[in-house]
Amino acid sequence: MSIIEREDYYSNVQKELRLNPKKWLITGVAGFIGSNLLEFLLNLGQEVVGLDNYATGFEGNLKEVENKVGKERWRNFRFINGDIVQIETCFEAVRGADVVLHQAALGSVPRSIKNPIDTNLSNVNGFLNILVAMKELNVSRIVFAGSSSTYGDHPRLPKEEDIIGNPLSPYAVTKYVNELYADVFSKTYELEYVGLRYFNVFGKRQNPNGAYSAVIPRWAYAISNNHPVYIYGDGSTSRDFCYVDNVVQANILAATTTNSESINKIYNIAVGDRTTLIELYQMLMKALSKFKTFAPLDPIFEDFRAGDVKHSQADISRAIALLNYSPKYTVEEGIEKDISWYI
Repeated sequence: MSIIEREDYYSNVQKELRLNPKKWLITGVAGFIGSNLLEFLLNLGQEVVGLDNYATGFEGNLKEVENKVGKERWRNFRFINGDIVQIETCFEAVRGADVVLHQAALGSVPRSIKNPIDTNLSNVNGFLNILVAMKELNVSRIVFAGSSSTYGDHPRLPKEEDIIGNPLSPYAVTKYVNELYADVFSKTYELEYVGLRYFNVFGKRQNPNGAYSAVIPRWAYAISNNHPVYIYGDGSTSRDFCYVDNVVQANILAATTTNSESINKIYNIAVGDRTTLIELYQMLMKALSKFKTFAPLDPIFEDFRAGDVKHSQADISRAIALLNYSPKYTVEEGIEKDISWYI
């Protein structure tokens, strides 16, 4: 398919969902990606159950979604304040769903190095609980958030799904274990899965505060408030930054595909490009300068962080070919689209 044909395909998927709504479960619904998925689905008239324990999500994210979609659509949402490490909670959340969008996790490489036990408990035990609940309640498909950290120390660029190295952090281990468990459940219990390896997702409702916040909201906050920006390494480190609307698209395509060849596979979800941290800093300075006047400060360079990789870039050809994925936004376009939210 051409880009236009893939965009038309995605539009037709949305039209079909409006005509024939599904019942969805979103775990981690109060988080950054989960709340963006919730907003999108409610705007399509879908019925959604959301599960979150507010460990990394925020009630304010749900309030913002409610304000955006309106009272009538908000009535199609039911929230469960609970934790995926509790099997009974998972059964309650999964019951009646047509498809599960699993976003709940304790993210961040540094967090996992500091606290590997909690990371494993949430990311592995919690994921297994969801799979077991799906098996017992005959819910057949899960789309789950994977991570580019799975590639570990393998130097190949761009990253191809079937070529991975050794993990460099407890977080990376947990995300790879998720893929292994999903594959075992597909073979043993005929559960359908699609794993999406996210590459540095950013966008509105991403937390700028805290030790483990992502780089774009953290830097946007720092620059806007005339605080110093810290760069780990010499600034040449590069990432395949992916705007959240691209990730929402991938989840919807994965959840609705009827192509048997696209099921039970892992996909890279990114743009397929690389941006260095220096280039990212310059993009943010440029975008923010349109809204605010601030004294530009030179970034402060610090030691490269343990568990990080120097460069990351995705090969997204599998997602394009089998899911009809067509990322709409580059990193610069994503920053421009949500810069007012960061302000």
